[in-house]
Amino acid sequence: AAAACMPVRVCHQEIVKFDLEIKAAVQDIRDCPGPLSALTELNAAVKEKFRHLRGRIQELEQMAREQDKESEKQALLQEVENHKKQMLSNQAAWRKANLACKIAIDNAEKDQLLQGRDTLRQRKTTKESLAESASNITESLMGISRMMSQQVQQSEETVQTLANSSRTILEANEEFKSMSGTIQLGRKLITKYNRRELTDKLLIFLALALFLATVLYILKKRLFPFL
Repeated sequence: AAAACMPVRVCHQEIVKFDLEIKAAVQDIRDCPGPLSALTELNAAVKEKFRHLRGRIQELEQMAREQDKESEKQALLQEVENHKKQMLSNQAAWRKANLACKIAIDNAEKDQLLQGRDTLRQRKTTKESLAESASNITESLMGISRMMSQQVQQSEETVQTLANSSRTILEANEEFKSMSGTIQLGRKLITKYNRRELTDKLLIFLALALFLATVLYILKKRLFPFL
């Protein structure tokens, strides 16, 4: 009897093992980020596990029908029925996981396409921004060039004005030198005139004194001849 129960126990353990492996694989499918090739590989592994599970359940059912005791037979058949229900539940979960995974992959692909479009749009916007920036920079450089040209022109005008002022100052300096010579000459003439005036005054004074002396002499001779 113990030898007869051993295959049943082993078959039951293998059914439990495959059931747990299927549940884990279904969870892997639900969490699969893609691509579809990875999902296909996971589904292939799950199909293989379902095939083994189905075979073990059939073996257990066959063993149950071969039992001599009706109670043991019914107990095993009930266990087989439970395993079948669990397998159907796993299959339903498998289908739902596949559906959820495909939806997630489709959404991810759509997001990638949208991101690609956004990237292209951003690149286009970036190119337009760069073109606008280049245009603004060009305009700024042209404005700076115009300002520099105006500054150069103003500098040239300033230099010309300074040159004219310098020329005017030199001419004024020459005039001042000429006027200084004229002033010195005038001063000399005035000094000479003052000297001549003094000499003339002395001569006039002497002439007047001589004239007075002559008049006095004549008067003396006429009025006082006896002196």
